[in-house]
Amino acid sequence: MLTTEIPLQDRIIVALDVEKAEQAKELVRRCESHVGFYKVGLQLFMASWFEVVDWIIERGHKVMLDLKFFDIPETVKLAVEQVNNRGVTFATIHGNDPIIRAAVAARGDMKLLAVTVLTSFGEEDLRAMGMTQSIEDLVYFRAKRALDLGCDGVVSSGLEAGRLRQDLGEKLLIVTPGIRPGANVTDGEDDQKRIVTAGRAIAAGANHVVVGRPITKADDPIRVIEAMQQDILQLAR
Repeated sequence: MLTTEIPLQDRIIVALDVEKAEQAKELVRRCESHVGFYKVGLQLFMASWFEVVDWIIERGHKVMLDLKFFDIPETVKLAVEQVNNRGVTFATIHGNDPIIRAAVAARGDMKLLAVTVLTSFGEEDLRAMGMTQSIEDLVYFRAKRALDLGCDGVVSSGLEAGRLRQDLGEKLLIVTPGIRPGANVTDGEDDQKRIVTAGRAIAAGANHVVVGRPITKADDPIRVIEAMQQDILQLAR
């Protein structure tokens, strides 16, 4: 069921994973009648610095700055301070204890999301790293630790969202990438392994879903957005 009173237009965060600022702005213009939340990741940020971030916020929309800060704590602290007071809603960090502590100490009004396990990782990847626990257990451990240390939420796949919501409660923000129109639909170039539909992610307990290629590469992005929003309404009542 829907976890909080979040407007439908803010449930989907469109990932602006493009090379140039003008491409990102054109995508926002095409989607903003239906979506008010956008993700700026490392590729676009390196191309435009804060230009696109500021432009989106000036248009009255929200930004998830997805740079996944990972460095020595003092550097992370200083980086987070650079983002404060820019109007960013969410910023992402890696879920390492010293990094979380430094970021939490430095944040202003924006909310911090700790990355648990990337949705491009599968169980076989953990085995290859010599880890014996399941992805679900690892995500839960990292999410609980992040919440205990003061993080506002986590980034996790929809496959783990149900347990996180049930065991960690409503206080935790859950933002879910790896969203596809059909839970079993991938193409030969898809690098996401732990995928679900938008509706199933929200129904499981996610607050927001991050959607990139299914929207940004569509001939008609609005049609895809409307279908996902309908999926959310039908499954997450």
